[in-house]
Amino acid sequence: MLIVSYDFENDKTRTKFARFLEKYGNRIQYSVWQVRDSERVLQNILTEVELRYQKKFSNADSIYIFRLCEGCKKKVKRYGYAKHEESDLIYIS
Repeated sequence: MLIVSYDFENDKTRTKFARFLEKYGNRIQYSVWQVRDSERVLQNILTEVELRYQKKFSNADSIYIFRLCEGCKKKVKRYGYAKHEESDLIYIS
């Protein structure tokens, strides 16, 4: 699992980055996303940041990408709505 957190001073840049991340994961807080962990996804995100966003950074902008190992993923505690995100969904018609 990847956790991507960002803060952009510019609203337009912030919105574009959020729309970009929608392709890869789910928003868990306003500027925090849970993203599928694969080398391809990570490389796509890093490339996008370096080619499109890094040159626009001001001193107030930041992006953090945390990669959680399998052991760390098991230590994540979820409450409320988040508790059910990892559950399998069964659909009966």
